[in-house]
Amino acid sequence: MSQPRIIVAGATYLLTRRVLLRHLLLRPDAAITQLITYALAVSAKRYGIHVHALCAMSTHIHVVVTDVEGVLPRFLQFFHRLVALGTKVLRAWEGPVWDHQTTSVVRLVTRAAVVEKIAYTLANPVDAGLVRCAREWPGAKVLVGELGRGILRAKRPEVYFDPSNPAWPDEATVELTLPAAVADGSADDFRRDVAAELERHEAVARAAVCRRGFRFLGAERACLVSPHERATSFEAPRSLNPTFAVGRGHVDASRDAVSALRAFRAAYRDALGRWRAGLRSAVFPVGTWWMRVFHGAAVSDAALAL
Repeated sequence: MSQPRIIVAGATYLLTRRVLLRHLLLRPDAAITQLITYALAVSAKRYGIHVHALCAMSTHIHVVVTDVEGVLPRFLQFFHRLVALGTKVLRAWEGPVWDHQTTSVVRLVTRAAVVEKIAYTLANPVDAGLVRCAREWPGAKVLVGELGRGILRAKRPEVYFDPSNPAWPDEATVELTLPAAVADGSADDFRRDVAAELERHEAVARAAVCRRGFRFLGAERACLVSPHERATSFEAPRSLNPTFAVGRGHVDASRDAVSALRAFRAAYRDALGRWRAGLRSAVFPVGTWWMRVFHGAAVSDAALAL
């Protein structure tokens, strides 16, 4: 059984969903970019999600968002379903689209964590040896200069979305907002910090490619690979599934986040044990999602420290 996930309103996350067996189903082209952007825009609007950053790779999607209303699981289910069903039509794909592992959901606790994870998101095509600079990636993405002031916009795809259904507008847009961790008036400082961190990522990636004697694939060639092929580069098995990030050097914040997470899980286990014993008066800790939504369990109103 997986560990319970804390879901609270106002939390900012790095979300990652991977394609089954590293198939290149999301290989960038106009249709798949339109699908991902449209699906993200309509999903964010439906669930009140604030979008901060995006990078759609051929084998996975990274999105940085703030869950304003505390409904992240609903958003993830809806967004990933739209992308999967649209992809199946575009790629004439009969099997599952997404990997069997659950979505990676990493809560970004500090401003430093937000800066690092947004830079990581934007740098993904460079880290993967595909393009020399993040801005060259031809897939769905956000540029540093668009953080907090850009708009993602897409016409309704010609596949899957029924034009007679009012749920699917002719065009969907979503404004790129700044995370709450960014103080008022510091937007420019924030973008400069992300740009510096992105530049660091790109320099490390270029040095690694040079050291191995490889070349970057390039945007044009990245668009020519078959979406039915699989990535052949080595990827170490994922042994860790982090639930939060605090940024480099933030030891105290890390210690506090670990303590809060342990306290939540202990309280959750205790309440679940009482529930299973038939005590429907059991009170679950704040941040409980599944038991509250699907079983009507009571949840404490105490504030969560994480």
